[in-house]
Amino acid sequence: MNSILVTGGAGYIGSHVVQQLAARGERVVVVDNLSTGFRDAVRGADLVVGDVGDRALVTRVLEEHHVDTVLHFAAHTEVPESVSDPLKYYGNNTCNTHGLLACCAAAGVGQFIFSSTAAVYGVTGSGIADEDTPTQPINPYGASKLMSETMLQDFCATGAMRHVTLRYFNVAGCDPTGRIGHSTPHSTLLIKVACEHAVGKRASLAIFGTDYATPDGTGIRDYIHVEDLAAAHLRALDHLRDGGESLTLNCGYGHGYSVREVIDAVQRVDGHPLTVVELPRRAGDTPMLIARSERLKQRLDWRPQYDDLDFIVRTALLWERELARKSAPQTSGA
Repeated sequence: MNSILVTGGAGYIGSHVVQQLAARGERVVVVDNLSTGFRDAVRGADLVVGDVGDRALVTRVLEEHHVDTVLHFAAHTEVPESVSDPLKYYGNNTCNTHGLLACCAAAGVGQFIFSSTAAVYGVTGSGIADEDTPTQPINPYGASKLMSETMLQDFCATGAMRHVTLRYFNVAGCDPTGRIGHSTPHSTLLIKVACEHAVGKRASLAIFGTDYATPDGTGIRDYIHVEDLAAAHLRALDHLRDGGESLTLNCGYGHGYSVREVIDAVQRVDGHPLTVVELPRRAGDTPMLIARSERLKQRLDWRPQYDDLDFIVRTALLWERELARKSAPQTSGA
C-alpha cells in the first residue's frame, strides 16, 4: 500500500488534514521539524522528526514508505516576519520546496498538493480575487509562495507529475471536538490572537490600521474554517487519484468580515468585552481580500460545512480554553 507524505503535518493546518486522512483509512507519514508544530497533534500517522530541507531524510522517507503523493505544508507563514526577515522565507518556503520537488522527481512521486496563499494576489482593484486575478504579492511571504507555485507548475508541465495548488484565504477555527487546534506560539492571525486575549493570555488586542477604505476603516478578510479547508485537500487528493488535471484553486467562502466585525464576534461568543488598542497599519497588509471560490466547488465538488463566523470563533475559543487549562499551574490537595 502506498503512503501519503505530509510535510509540516504537526502544524496547525497540516494536523487537521492528517486527522481527516487518517479517519478515512489513508496511510500517512509526516515529516516535521517541530519548530512550530507539536508531536501530539499528529493523530493516526507516523511522525518523522526532521527538516524538509534535508534531502537525504526526505529521500529515505519517500522510498521506505512507498510514497506516491505529497501534501506540502511545511513553511513559515507570518507576513510581518517575512517583511523583517525575507531571506528566512525565501530559504524555507522557496528553496526547500525546490529540494522537495527534486526528491519527488527522483522517487517518481506522481501527485503533489501544495499549500499556497491568497497573499500571492497582493492588492487587487476590487479586493476580490479569482484564480485568474494577476499575482502581485506585496510581501516576501506571498512572493516566496508564488515562486514555489511557479516551480511546481513548470515541473508538472513536463508530464512528470500532476498537482493541485490551493490558495488559502484566512484560515481560522479548530477541530470542533477539541482534539487538536491552533497551538502555534506568537501567531499574528486575528481570530487566534483575539481568543488568546479572551482567555487572558494577552493583555490586549491590537487593530493594525483603522483608516482603510472599507466601511468601518479596518481590513476585511475571507475567513475559512480549518476543517472545511482540510476537506478541500481530501477532495484534491481524490481528483488527482481519478486522473484529474493539474489545478490552482482558491480556498475561501466568498465573503469577508472586517477586523471590528471579528472582534464583535469574539465578544459575542465569549460574553465579555475585549481590551482593544488601535495602532498604525502593518507593512505587508492589504485593505481587503475576498475569494471567488466557484472553481473549487465546481472542479472538486467541495461544499463547506462551517461557513459561520460565530462557529469559527467558538471552536477557536474552545481550543484556547483547553490550552489555558493545560498550562495552568497544578495544585495538590493537603
